[in-house]
Parts: sequence; structure tokens; C-alpha cells
Amino acid sequence: MTNLREGMFASEHPGLTVAIILLVTTAVVIWRIRSRSYRGFPPGPLAFPIIGNILHIPSQAAWVPFTEYQNVYGDLVFFHGLGNHVLVLNSMKGIIDLLEKRATMYSDRPSFTVVGELMGLGQSMPLLSYDDEWRAHRKLAHNALSPSAVRRYHTTQEDLAALLGQQLLNEPEDFFTHVRLAASRLILVITYGLSVETADDEYIAHAEKTMNMISKATVPGAYLCDLIPIMKRLPEWVPFHKEAKIGKDMIERLVTKPFEHVKAQMRAGDAAPSLTRELLSMELPDVSNLEHRIKWTTGALYGAGGETTYATVLTCIMAMALHPEYQKSAQEEIDRVVGKDQLPRISDRDRLPYVNAVIKETMRWHPALPLSAFPRTCDFVY
Repeated sequence: MTNLREGMFASEHPGLTVAIILLVTTAVVIWRIRSRSYRGFPPGPLAFPIIGNILHIPSQAAWVPFTEYQNVYGDLVFFHGLGNHVLVLNSMKGIIDLLEKRATMYSDRPSFTVVGELMGLGQSMPLLSYDDEWRAHRKLAHNALSPSAVRRYHTTQEDLAALLGQQLLNEPEDFFTHVRLAASRLILVITYGLSVETADDEYIAHAEKTMNMISKATVPGAYLCDLIPIMKRLPEWVPFHKEAKIGKDMIERLVTKPFEHVKAQMRAGDAAPSLTRELLSMELPDVSNLEHRIKWTTGALYGAGGETTYATVLTCIMAMALHPEYQKSAQEEIDRVVGKDQLPRISDRDRLPYVNAVIKETMRWHPALPLSAFPRTCDFVY
């Protein structure tokens, strides 16, 4: 009976049947041709017609399956589909050979349709294309983070570290909260000169929510619209459009509110020392969009600094809890070099080789950004 109904449908709609057959045949032919064209590329998971294997890239914790893929496919793993191509570098040699030795070829950024274009984060240095605008932002960041500029904030870092130490002594069970607040306060004080009280009340919670949203949205494949950009023309009631609008407001507030706070204090003549104040006070070329560049450069530093510092300090605490013998060795060096009646200062670092080694191993062991920050892009040649 089923075969009879299918036969009747085919006879009643011959044009539709032919169209479906042509469509399927075309898809298979294209897939076969594309499959042959990919034979010169590194291996990767099983690919299917049209969609390839691009959907094998997870939207969360991608470094876990990427590490597993290394055991199956080697140091280079290739994904493709829906017009996109992703090459995963799973070895330090591959990273150095491509991203360092050939940096000019592999320093551009891919286009994130949702977070970059619709949410507006494409104005920030981490997502800018490798062009003159990116170089202008990088120059501003270099001015703000030069060795002489950073030295001006050593006292601030030491004061906040002392405050963190006191809080850990008084309430050790709340170490998560203490470290989170210390990291956020540090970046806000240094970047915008905000007082600790102002930072706590107005900025920290919003910064955490915004960076959590950004970290999820910048994972390759987080939105289908990133893989099929034409989807951005869909109606505004589509869920990702609603998320993009909320995200845009959050990002704009993140970079604008503290920046305008510094400008207002500078007009009043009582702005505290900060990276933003230094950049606004520099005798830089009269560029019409200079303030826009400074706002987004300092916003990038503000957004990235708190989360990475928080994660790294927590990793160090975990490492010391798991290996108390190493903590004992570090404490013995501090007691011997600095003494037991004062806290170590940044100027003591050169005399504390073991402590420096602990810091470096903390960042190597569990990096705050397992995927080496944002992806790079270049033009593939077939």
C-alpha cells in the first residue's frame, strides 16, 4: 500500500520528483568534488555532504575533545563545512611555526557575525582585523602597558595583595570571593582609577556577567549564524537576535561607563592615576576617533584582566593545596629573603627564583585560556 501511494505521488508530481532527484544528485556530486579537494589537508573527524564535519566542534570546553582528537588524527586537525574551514593546532611546534614564524600571514581574525557584528565587540582589539585600526589600538595598549607605565601601579598591586592576604587570614573559607574581588578591584583601579568601594558597588558584577557571555559567544560555532552569516538578516524576533541585542547593551555599558567616569573626573580636576587618564592626557596625533580607540582599548584590558587574574590565582591556591611541600619551599624562600615581619614586594622578585618558578608553572599547568585566546584566520588557497 505504501509503495502504491508513493507511486501515485510521483506520477502526480513529476516535476517535484525530478527536482528532488536533481537536488540530491547535485549535493552528492558537490560533496564528492569537495572531498577530493580536501585530500591535501590534515585529517579530521568523519565528514558528511554539505555540513562536512564542522559540527564536531563543540560550543563549550572545546579543548577537551581537541586533545582527544590529537591522539587520533595528530597535531593538526581539520574541520570544514557550510563554507567554513577550521584548523586546530595541537602542538607547540605547530603554533610557533605558523603563529610566530609566519605571524604576518596568520594574525588576522575570523568574523564573528553575532558577537563581533551584532553585539559590537568587533570594535575591540582582540576581534579587529589585522589592519591599521588594529595597529592603532595596539600602539595605545603598548603605551599603557610599557615597563615604565606599569611600574607606576606597583604600589597599588602591593596594597591590594596585602588586603587579599588579610581577608584570607580572617575568612579563609571564602577564598573564592576574596580572590574574585581582589582581581576585579585590581584591574578597575589600574585601568580607570576607581576606588575599591566604587568598583565593588557598580562594576564588578556587571563585568563578570558580560565576560561570561562573551567567553561563550566567541567559541567557534557558538551560533549557527557565525557559520551561515546570511542568517543575520532573519527577523529580530529570532532568539539569537534577542540575545545579540542584550549582549550589545552589556558590552557597550562595560566599555563606556567607566571610561566616561574618568573623563568626568578629569574635567573636575580630580581624576585618580589610571591607564585611561594617562592615554587621554598623552600628546597623541589629532585623530577624530582617538577617544573611541582609547575607550575600546582600555575596555579590552578591563574585560580580559579580571577573569584571567582570578583564574590564575585560584589555580595557584589549588596547586599549593595539592602539593604542600612546594608551598613550604616557597614560604621558606620568602622567609629567608624577605623576612617574617613584612610582605614581599614586586621589587623582591629577582631575589625569589623559586617563587617565580611557582608562578610560571601555575600559568603553564592550567592556563586561564586553554584555547590560546581568540582564533586566527588567513586565506586558504585551493
